[in-house]
Amino acid sequence: MMAEEIVERIVERRGRAATFAGVRAVVVGYGTSGRAAARALAGRGASVVVSEARDAADLLDADPPGDPGSLSGAVELRAGGHRPEHLDGADLVVVSPGVPPTAPVVGWARERGLPVWGELELGARIARAPYLAVTGTNGKSTTVELLAEILRAAGLRARACGNVGYPFPEAAGEDLDALVVEASSFQLAFHETFRPRVSVLLNVAPDHLDWHGSSEAYAGAKARVHAAQGEGDVHVGNAEDAGAAAISREAPCEVRWFRAGPPLEGEVGVEDGAVVARIDGRRLPLGSPNLAGALLADAAAAAAAALAFGVDAAAIGAGLASFRALPHRGEEVARAGIVRFLDDSKATNVHAALAALAGRRQTVLIAGGLAKGVELSALADAAPSLAAVVAIGEAAAALEEAFDGRGVVVRRAGSMEEAVEAAWEEAHPGEVVLLAPACASMDMFRDYADRGERFAAAARDLAAVVNAGGDPALGPGG
Repeated sequence: MMAEEIVERIVERRGRAATFAGVRAVVVGYGTSGRAAARALAGRGASVVVSEARDAADLLDADPPGDPGSLSGAVELRAGGHRPEHLDGADLVVVSPGVPPTAPVVGWARERGLPVWGELELGARIARAPYLAVTGTNGKSTTVELLAEILRAAGLRARACGNVGYPFPEAAGEDLDALVVEASSFQLAFHETFRPRVSVLLNVAPDHLDWHGSSEAYAGAKARVHAAQGEGDVHVGNAEDAGAAAISREAPCEVRWFRAGPPLEGEVGVEDGAVVARIDGRRLPLGSPNLAGALLADAAAAAAAALAFGVDAAAIGAGLASFRALPHRGEEVARAGIVRFLDDSKATNVHAALAALAGRRQTVLIAGGLAKGVELSALADAAPSLAAVVAIGEAAAALEEAFDGRGVVVRRAGSMEEAVEAAWEEAHPGEVVLLAPACASMDMFRDYADRGERFAAAARDLAAVVNAGGDPALGPGG
């Protein structure tokens, strides 16, 4: 029996919500998404097996007390590695976002003709409310949270979900008016019917090549955000990002545009820090968000998506005004004398790091970590903006190579605390120390948030000594 026939057999629509009575589902992965998928399936009548690569002993701390995604007794957990026999008797396989299409367990499922779904497909089958989707290399979480804020300002019961941290299948079963889904390239690789009412592609730059295998495959995954859209749907593209714009022009539905600069006719853009639209030759003010730099483009994207969803200008303005930037996206965390320390730990790729450096001068950059298969040489384009670079993590040698011969001092540090001290030593009065790693964090930290918090703590400790008149054996330009 082909996968499509199995799907037709196992999924029954009752009203607008899918049920899985009598279905044997295998969920691959015991992370947050896997636990949510298992509960969503079991709660709708499925018999669920969870296959997990880690040993059972390593899972003791994986399920925090009170975690709503915890597995119940109706779900069987098979830890210690994925094995073909885990698929015996299965009707459906649901993979967690960290499982690549090339994983053996996915191959085993394909060989058996089983449908392989990801979080987005499962959520789409369950969804009781219309949903909007946002993807891109950078800016997804900010845009998703801002768009949800705008929808709430319009009086809708709306939730941000997906890759932003709250699983889409979890939100899909709730009594809401609208969902705003952050869709990563990992998640987009496994869907067939995920059809957002409005989709957004923010930008595309090389990232996660260790997972996708090539820039082309990565871009292809991003293009899947509009693959199932059609008449009555809207796709929102970035008019200033050539790669993303090419993907957006292929959308099988109406396409609208945003940009970081002044908008052209029919677009949403930014003028003097305010978000505005140009509609029928008129300038339509949409509000002034409490954001700056690259985040203003995210605000324009969110406003364009809200307009496409039918939200009026007043609600958009209210949402923009009430929104506050998410942490680890360029906020000042400490000031030692007149040297400022900025935390942009969420800049986990070269594209994001360059955006964080745009328009700056004489910046001491702390960068490094897991490069995810991406070349870091493009960071050298920022050399004129840099006073020095402090390299951390596995990518330290690659950073030294990238800046070789560019007239930029590169120092290595073995910890975040050492990095902050080294950056302070290299900084001159009035300069900025910027954490914009251009890399993932898991070689040294739990995640990007942990990395940012460690940076902030070290910077505050340093600032406390400096601002109290003490001598930390350092000193700007010393």
